[in-house]
Amino acid sequence: MNCELNNIPQHIAIIMDGNGRWATERGKERSYGHQAGVEAVRRITSECTRLGVKYLTLYTFSTENWGRPADEIAALMGLVLTSLEDEIFMKNNVRFRVIGDTKRLPDNVQQKLRETEEHTAKNDTMTMVVALSYSSRWEITEAVKQMVGEGVKDITEETISKHLTTNFMPDPDLLIRTGGELRISNYLLWQIAYSELYFCDTYWPDFDEAALHKAIESYQNRQRRFGKTEAQVEQADGLNE
Repeated sequence: MNCELNNIPQHIAIIMDGNGRWATERGKERSYGHQAGVEAVRRITSECTRLGVKYLTLYTFSTENWGRPADEIAALMGLVLTSLEDEIFMKNNVRFRVIGDTKRLPDNVQQKLRETEEHTAKNDTMTMVVALSYSSRWEITEAVKQMVGEGVKDITEETISKHLTTNFMPDPDLLIRTGGELRISNYLLWQIAYSELYFCDTYWPDFDEAALHKAIESYQNRQRRFGKTEAQVEQADGLNE
């Protein structure tokens, strides 16, 4: 492993792309790719806890995905249920959280999500956040509705952040997208304003520990400026030494 353990991103967000294409290239149904994708989630969750990542946010199902064929949606919902039966949360001391418009999900899925959140609430090694029936535009729209309903007059960046579904965690340090596409797809648009972005061609079912290390190593080789000049960053680093 080449990534340095003293500079691990505290929050990694992942767009898990390529399940369907992975399955199609093998002459299988798309649902077969989603099943293989669950195995990748298990691998990456375990490795992130080992490395010391504190938050792992996974884009599982977008609001736009409701337009997919009914049989694929049904298969995905079934996978959500079976994957939540996994012992990965307790084995790795991982807390589970979900963000998204969960009211649109089947009742049995909503119930299982609540149960898993409650069952893992005291785990504190890492928090895995699943973005399910989620889109960033939906999230921001809901935040605005809440602020209007509360009569909030002083609208600031901090006020908006507090009304987002992600208000319990820091913004992502690193955003990874697998599958070869170079877009954000309506994911955490507010939160990734200064995140480092990493794109790779690997389909999600093939994304393993070595691929994760490569992404983290890329992150570690960058200088995060947050809108400052290189000289300003270097000066601040010198003051902190």
